[in-house]
Amino acid sequence: MSAHAKLARIHQQVRLRGVLIAVLRWLPWLAIGGYSAWHIGGASVGIATLAIGALLLSGHLVTIYRQRDRVWLIQRLDSHDRTLDDSSDLLFADSLQLSSLQQVQRARVEQRINTSPIDLRERIPASELLRNGLAAALVGAAVWLWHAVLIEESATPTPSATLVVEAAPPQSLMATVAIIAPAYTGLAPQEGESLDVEVAQDSRLRWSLALAIPPTAVRLAFIGGETLALSQTDGYWRGERVVDTSALYRIEVEGAESLPDHPPYRIDVRADAAPTLSVIEPQRTLTVLADAASRWKLSFDAEDDYGLGSAQLLLTMAQGSGEQVTVSERRLALRGVGDTRKQRFDHSINLASLGFAQGDDLIARIEVRDQRQPTANVSRSASFILRWPAQPSSDGTGVEGLVQKTLPAYFRSQRQIIIDTEALIAERPQLDADTLLARSDAIGVDQRILRLRYGQFLGEEAEDEGHHAGDEEHDAEEHQDGEAALGSAADVVAEFGHAHDIAEAATLLDPGTRKLLRAALGEMWQSELHLRSGEPRAALPFENRALDYIKRVQQA
Repeated sequence: MSAHAKLARIHQQVRLRGVLIAVLRWLPWLAIGGYSAWHIGGASVGIATLAIGALLLSGHLVTIYRQRDRVWLIQRLDSHDRTLDDSSDLLFADSLQLSSLQQVQRARVEQRINTSPIDLRERIPASELLRNGLAAALVGAAVWLWHAVLIEESATPTPSATLVVEAAPPQSLMATVAIIAPAYTGLAPQEGESLDVEVAQDSRLRWSLALAIPPTAVRLAFIGGETLALSQTDGYWRGERVVDTSALYRIEVEGAESLPDHPPYRIDVRADAAPTLSVIEPQRTLTVLADAASRWKLSFDAEDDYGLGSAQLLLTMAQGSGEQVTVSERRLALRGVGDTRKQRFDHSINLASLGFAQGDDLIARIEVRDQRQPTANVSRSASFILRWPAQPSSDGTGVEGLVQKTLPAYFRSQRQIIIDTEALIAERPQLDADTLLARSDAIGVDQRILRLRYGQFLGEEAEDEGHHAGDEEHDAEEHQDGEAALGSAADVVAEFGHAHDIAEAATLLDPGTRKLLRAALGEMWQSELHLRSGEPRAALPFENRALDYIKRVQQA
């Protein structure tokens, strides 16, 4: 049986178990209600009461069945089995939209589902159902006794004193929960009787509770240890709270009989997702110009769950080479076309107005915010580079000339790694742990590629320097057709010659220069190590030192 088939069976069992428990809990009271109505108003009133009660019970069962939806199943799976690493949602995601790392994790989760016995069904609360049935029977007995007394009094001319036994009613609860979502979401206020709710992040919840046996105090006790004391107004216990994370809670009363045992009520919070970006043009992260161009066109789509906010284009231009490299940055506001939730952004960059010239690099990134308050979610695209290579130098021939022309291209790549790392550090507060690790690891892959390319200048002895077991996992990433990594061998070979020629340059480097280049490789290795571990802040000093060594190599 496949993992999806097994999960479908488990899901159906859980839903049916919830419906069964609700039927067992309310069926005795439905029968007592019909029985009492029949004794009080006759057979027609009893039948009508049963019909209305059955209709209400059916609606309640449908609500219980729907509440146990896919989101509920994913949360129960993750809380039930910690070995799933909170990754059950990958089983229901589109495999074409998953990264390689997510696909590997999905395979692990499927294997775990297939090999582990999983039972998420609620335990049948036998003691609660027994007490509930006894209470219903006691009420039925009281109705029957009351009806028998009435018959005896009507048949006997001289009434006699009759002992009236009143059954103590059980503690019961009537509740309503109002949900007021943040204004920026555009969601209308809701109100329902279910204490299990699913809400948008930062929604305000308002509870209103009425108990059959009045208590002296009522509070909501959250599983994390926090409590919310309710205040009494007009016979109702009321309280409110803004929720930004999912939670479990119980209702506790003082000065009266406790409520029947019940599993903790759930507050499921839908996090406000950051906008999603889809870049349409350019199609590659590196665009190399052969001739002068007046404009560079960018086009992308942005989409958000509640609504898009501002969009900006971040431009970084690197001009010059060696120690003379200067970097300038600017931001441009963008205006999209479309509705609030999905827009198309088209922008044409005037290269002449920027002073873009031969030998320059122009790096573009797109930044889009949503309308979340008080802090908006921010999404940034990958960096897209427009490169106009410098005029080939006439100095140097053979391999010496190759070294002189190749190193500046690598130099720009190390600077781009630094730019990407600094951007990731700035975005870190808005990213979850998985997203941070994935993006940091992607920069680490670029650093590894650059380190290996520089290693070719030291000959084959440097190729294995600093390799570790995790490198093999990313070999496929280096050869994806859609995106060429910065300073990749394909770009270098296309412009400067055969790859084996670069290794031959090692014989032309003097010992001092080789020492500097080896030091740069060591710093790159430390940078890669921290990046692959999800520690971009720790990697940044090594990246900067590697860049400094590279500049000194160029001077040599």
